[in-house]
Amino acid sequence: MVPPGAEMDTMIHTFDQLGLSPELLQGLIKLGFKKPTDIQSAVIPELLGGDRDLVAKAQTGTGKTAAFGLPILHRLKAEILLPQALILCPTRELCMQIARDLTQLADFMKDIRILPVYGGADIRPQLTALRRGVQIVVATPGRMVDMLRRKAVDLSVIRCVVLDEADEMLSMGFEEDLQTIMTSVPEASQTMLFSATMPRTVADITRNYMQDPATIAIGMHNTGPDNVVHEYYVVHARDRYLALKRIVDLIPDLYGIVFCRTRQETQEIADWLGRDGYPAHALHGDLSQQQRDRVMKAFRNRHCPLLVATDVAARGLDVRNLTHIINYSLPDDPGAYTHRSGRTGRAGESGVSIVLINLREHSKLHRIEKQIGRKFISRTVPSGDDICRVRLHDWIKRWQNLEPESALLDELMPALIERLDGMSRDELLRKVAYQEVQRLLEYYRDQPDLNPEVRREPHADKSNGSNTTHGNIELVLNVGAVNGLTPTLLLRMIETVARKQAVPVGRIKIAKMQTYMEIPASLATYIVKSFNTHPPEISGRKVNVAVAGARRQLFRNARSKVGGNTGRTGRTRPPKRKLFRHSGSRSS
Repeated sequence: MVPPGAEMDTMIHTFDQLGLSPELLQGLIKLGFKKPTDIQSAVIPELLGGDRDLVAKAQTGTGKTAAFGLPILHRLKAEILLPQALILCPTRELCMQIARDLTQLADFMKDIRILPVYGGADIRPQLTALRRGVQIVVATPGRMVDMLRRKAVDLSVIRCVVLDEADEMLSMGFEEDLQTIMTSVPEASQTMLFSATMPRTVADITRNYMQDPATIAIGMHNTGPDNVVHEYYVVHARDRYLALKRIVDLIPDLYGIVFCRTRQETQEIADWLGRDGYPAHALHGDLSQQQRDRVMKAFRNRHCPLLVATDVAARGLDVRNLTHIINYSLPDDPGAYTHRSGRTGRAGESGVSIVLINLREHSKLHRIEKQIGRKFISRTVPSGDDICRVRLHDWIKRWQNLEPESALLDELMPALIERLDGMSRDELLRKVAYQEVQRLLEYYRDQPDLNPEVRREPHADKSNGSNTTHGNIELVLNVGAVNGLTPTLLLRMIETVARKQAVPVGRIKIAKMQTYMEIPASLATYIVKSFNTHPPEISGRKVNVAVAGARRQLFRNARSKVGGNTGRTGRTRPPKRKLFRHSGSRSS
């Protein structure tokens, strides 16, 4: 047995040394696999050497499927058309991915049948395949329990059971299903448990269903892959979405997942990105299986390079070659960050995990650093000039590598040269380069710096008793927290209403029934008029806006006109009146 944390690459250098069958080695060569990963070097000899139970701790993307899949395939008996191995995993996507990977590894083996069994799909084809006979079943726990209740699957000759992403399955509430399945397999079967983290519930499985398991740990417990760079940006909460767009603009070939905390936030961010011209889809629990399949197909094919997801919806996703993970909101559980960042930097590739935090979230970041054993690199939110500079360099690189091959171009070149005659090389390059970044230049012109440590916040002006700052004015809205208003939604609402004018927003205070925000005094009339001319709606209620100071003055004027309505202090009370005229429903 390999001791925890042992260095593996000095032990086994090629797959030939593992003792695998020639057919499996042929499959590995076809797939281009030359050197086993650390987890494969440690696990495969252990599994080929006997039937001892196994607990393996390793991050996602380290090659776990081949680590348990190759020994399973090596020991299969093709003539037996009953399940000899059962692999359980948390999600449909991972179930299908494992089945595909095993099928590819077994490409040169004869008569091997591997069946993915998962929920959210028609059960009849799966039942038919089981009746015809398979040697390996890859299943999600819920659908597997359904098969057992229907007595549609015979587990009497199962030789091994694999619990892949065990911590994820338990955190998703599959503990009871796992117990049902584990009591249905032969007691003599070998149990293998693979998990990135080892919470108490996973440890309970090792005690209840495993006997003296071998333990293999690759890397530090709960740490992320070594080839993932961890970065963070500090922004005001109200600027989080604007910062996200700038980061996406800065990375020309970004292919990644944006993690949000709630379903509502996930859908909002995906919708806003789509409206702003960024191809993005949402992945959360409110989607039907058909919608989820459509989203994942577009994402895997890179027709949509940005996936905005919740932790629950993304559990068990196995998507290759992700360049970035962006944590729009930090998870409450530091351990969840390990799973998020592990989605990139897989199979030896490099990756970047980005975190957006506000000024009060440094302590959360420090807890995550302690958990993963790595330091985050501080980054500044790029300016428009920074973004355009990076995009131009990327454009130049693409231009240099471009080799046009078209008879039509050859035909049009003389006319093109004649048309551009008299234009200097510098002028031509300037025009072509400007066309490449014109949209970004125009969008980011006069946009503020989003870095709190750089941007100077104006000092409070208390001369009028309000909370406004120099040059700003406070507006009040007739909606608040009960209507589902968030700072991000408010900023998006302003951007939609004030289409012709960029509006820098200062302090935002969302109360239960009302919201206060600061904007430059010079834009107050424009914003009030824009809102009240085309009022947006939230939760079925039209949004009205007024200048907070003007309302206060209205009360003061009313107080001076009303006599005899004084209390013991001698102060005149203003008459009761509605602060807003509601033109819509009061429902929240």
